[in-house]
Amino acid sequence: MEMSKALSPSIGVVAACRLLGIPRSQWYRQQQPPANKVLHRAPPRTLSAEACEQIRTVLNSERFRNQAPRQIYATLLDEGVYYCHWRTMYRILAQHDEVQERRQQRTHPSYTKPELLATAPNQLWSWDITKLKGEVRLTYYYLYVILDIYSRYVVGWLLDTAESEQSAHKLIAQTCAKQGITPGQLTLHADRGPSMMAKSVEQLLLDLDVAKSHSRPYTPNDNPFSEAHFKTLKYRPDYPGRFASYEQSAEWVATLFEWYNNHHYHTALKLMTPVSVHYGFESQVRAQRQQVLEQAYRTHPERFVHGVPALQPLPETVWLNPPKEAGQ
Repeated sequence: MEMSKALSPSIGVVAACRLLGIPRSQWYRQQQPPANKVLHRAPPRTLSAEACEQIRTVLNSERFRNQAPRQIYATLLDEGVYYCHWRTMYRILAQHDEVQERRQQRTHPSYTKPELLATAPNQLWSWDITKLKGEVRLTYYYLYVILDIYSRYVVGWLLDTAESEQSAHKLIAQTCAKQGITPGQLTLHADRGPSMMAKSVEQLLLDLDVAKSHSRPYTPNDNPFSEAHFKTLKYRPDYPGRFASYEQSAEWVATLFEWYNNHHYHTALKLMTPVSVHYGFESQVRAQRQQVLEQAYRTHPERFVHGVPALQPLPETVWLNPPKEAGQ
């Protein structure tokens, strides 16, 4: 660098730096006088480290650890004590990564997703209540429906002018008797409505030795079979939307369930009717259908690329909320 200083007056800075292989910026930087370093002093109002630690100790004390800094600040002022502004309290906590929810709050209990399996009829039922609109505004008829998960058969229903645990109790007791449910045979799933959680209904299930199951709170997908069934009900072409009387609604519901149970070819049942699956004569229906398909094949084999057509079997298991490893 000293040589570049000696050469620069005679040949110039550019030539001297090129000759010596150094950048010009480095040469110019060397010509500048050393900068006067200014020591930045903390403002006189800055709290000392000892004061900050004292304030942090107060904030995290047994008395104040569940209160927000604003609340602590106001409390101390009322007691004639001032450490710093509440914003400074927040900064002190932030320096130690302690800015978080400080209040004691109720923790919600953890609910397990119901995972229920049916391999035959009358092992797993789902029940729910839906409202049918009356002709007068805010008038409803309450339809209670119990559905067999495996066969999709409506094993019991009841229509009432109000929702009550007495109606639920009556329907469950009558349906279990009609289906001949034995102790330990059945699991009954429902959501968490007042009728489903009623003490009288719970006691009835204990007396009948029927296992109870409930959806998680605010999780309608935990009861998908009943929800889908009500959608089928209210999307029927003849669904009136409103009913003029209780008698009209009862007549319509009875006609609907007679069609649904006995004449509705259910997609999930491989186009079998719920009654045929529930009462075990789907094998006869399947055999008759297979004969028709085989006769069609013998008549026009060219129409069947993959050979003799075969009917798909019924699913061996039906899950309500299948676990990931089970799949469906």
